[in-house]
Amino acid sequence: MSKKAFIFPGVGYTKDRPLLYYAGKIAVSHGYELVHMDFSGMDWSKEKLKDSKRFDKILAECLARTEKVYDGLHDKQDICDHLFISKSIGTVVATAFAKEKGLKVKQICFTPLEYIDDYIEDGNGIIFYGDGDPYADPDQVAAICKKRKLEAHCFANANHSLETGDVVNDIENIQKVMKRVDEVI
Repeated sequence: MSKKAFIFPGVGYTKDRPLLYYAGKIAVSHGYELVHMDFSGMDWSKEKLKDSKRFDKILAECLARTEKVYDGLHDKQDICDHLFISKSIGTVVATAFAKEKGLKVKQICFTPLEYIDDYIEDGNGIIFYGDGDPYADPDQVAAICKKRKLEAHCFANANHSLETGDVVNDIENIQKVMKRVDEVI
């Protein structure tokens, strides 16, 4: 059986930043091979993501890139255990791709955007977000988690990177997140 963990980055939050880096390391420790999605060179910004036509175009391009990588990785007859680990805009791409392809994959979503509501499968995800996130309304994220029966972890005063400005607190929060990620994987 093939075990692959797909890492879906955010706009400025790459695979080398703490949430994705350590979640990837944990996945590897559980026998997963990492597959890093690459959305570099995309024409996006916070303002552009608010424009639904631009957002749809960006999402379509990200989905096409994901499909190309995904389809090239394994024989269609191969039984696979896949895990999607995503951050920010990557949460939308990961959940949309799984829905589009009818994939039953475990979703680990860091600081998701509200758009995931259109895609994420009920009961199939764990969400980590901050109540000080300027990119996603924490009340909406909480409502989505409740409606979709998703395990949710909200961090007080945490921004879109789950950082609070207090380095010691941030490290403690990362430890809590990664402990739960390890248990879920």
